[in-house]
Amino acid sequence: MPTEVQIQVSPEVAASPLLLKDFLAKLTRVSPSEIKHFSILKRSIDARQRAIKINLKVVVFFTDDEIVEQEITLPNYKDVRLAPEAIVVGAGPAGYFAALQLIELGVKPIVLERGKDVRARRRDLKAINQEHIVNPESNYCFGEGGAGTYSDGKLYTRSKKRGDVNRALEVLVAFGASKEILVDAHPHIGTNKLPGIMAAMREKIIEFGGQVLFETKLVDFIIKGNQIEGVVLENGDKIAAKKVILATGHSARDIYELLDRKQVLIEAKPFALGVRAEHPQTLIDSIQYSCDFRGEFLPPAPYSIVKQVNGRGMYSFCMCPGGIIAPCATAPGEVVTNGWSPSKRDQPTANSGIVVELRLEDFKPFAKHGALAGMEFQKAIEQQAFKIAGSTQRVPAQRMVDFSKKIVSAEIPKTSYVPGTTSIELGEVFPGFLTETMRQGFVEFGKSMKGYFTNEAILHAPESRTSSPVRIPRDDFSLEHPQIKGLYPCAEGAGYAGGIISAAIDGEKCAIKLAQSLLT
Repeated sequence: MPTEVQIQVSPEVAASPLLLKDFLAKLTRVSPSEIKHFSILKRSIDARQRAIKINLKVVVFFTDDEIVEQEITLPNYKDVRLAPEAIVVGAGPAGYFAALQLIELGVKPIVLERGKDVRARRRDLKAINQEHIVNPESNYCFGEGGAGTYSDGKLYTRSKKRGDVNRALEVLVAFGASKEILVDAHPHIGTNKLPGIMAAMREKIIEFGGQVLFETKLVDFIIKGNQIEGVVLENGDKIAAKKVILATGHSARDIYELLDRKQVLIEAKPFALGVRAEHPQTLIDSIQYSCDFRGEFLPPAPYSIVKQVNGRGMYSFCMCPGGIIAPCATAPGEVVTNGWSPSKRDQPTANSGIVVELRLEDFKPFAKHGALAGMEFQKAIEQQAFKIAGSTQRVPAQRMVDFSKKIVSAEIPKTSYVPGTTSIELGEVFPGFLTETMRQGFVEFGKSMKGYFTNEAILHAPESRTSSPVRIPRDDFSLEHPQIKGLYPCAEGAGYAGGIISAAIDGEKCAIKLAQSLLT
């Protein structure tokens, strides 16, 4: 019968089916010819020792065994053309997973997306990179697929309590992602692969009777008493619906402002903010793999680091091996950085957000804005960075050691950030407490990762959109807003998720609760 084994092998053996088969044959005490087939179920890298090993969970099929491979198929979707309707605001992972779940349960989703379809978005991304033009409705954050589509496509979540991670991964595979995401300990798709997957999801929604409306911006909610009755669009049209999933992402500031104006309960939420640090990938490889050259059998090395500095957490965020830094502003007059990698992670640089945890008391200078205080704190830093770097999409930048020593870098080399950099003492961008925490923190990082603290590393400011600065509350059981019946705050924009997978899972959870309420 098939046998599952946990093994640890060299990177060379893990990369060669022939060598791996020989290894498995010796382990199971059979000849290689007696192994009919084998499949890798899980894979991770153990780089704790100088001799790096690959951990594998493998199922081995022998000569007389029947080969049973996991078949990945889509759920049984229903034709919902004549079904009860619900509105889904936002066509990111949360919105699309919610829409597909609604179809599976017999509800017709009407997906409203302020931005463009995933292919049309590319022109606006080119404009922000090359011409420094920010389209507030179509950028790295807004448009089909949301912020995740033109990101690294990381698919892991730290929380196992959010829901069925494997189901979300399998849905992505069914829509075109590689099966490798079911195997790798830290799976990612890559920004070059995600657009096609999101387009396939949209086509499936439409095929079964749902609607996806692009360049369709919500500007108001229709609320009667404590019940949602529909939405108002920018062109004046109204769409009636007693159920609305609000999956607008963490950068839809106008939605927070709208809710605040309408006196719909929202809350300021702590988040983290800092810089995006870029190193040569070869340097990170040498630190993480303890070698001069990683060779052809190891992937570009990631890193993850956390320190307590001045009583605050300072940590790496959204680390992108073999990636680039992108301009992620969502309005003119601000600069924002983020990072992404292609599926091969084959760029010469590695980058990561390095951020410091913020507390509600840090927002006191903006207290007059109430629940929007954190958002205004965030906005002020982005606008200050824009102003001092030259009022374009160039970002303030400084070499890492120079930053810690308060030295303006004499020269900034070309980095992966296409719009360019301006040499600035980054203390001019951030409040003093944040600056001093980062100055000390980078020194501490260097003690844990020998070679990390170097002037080869370039800091780009700011990395400010780590998560929503606002929470839209909801009932723990019904997932509805406690004040507005039929309104389902969802995923990152509401403060309940932190990445593609957690957003997708939260979208499904909201859809299930909505369908239960609507159809019973």
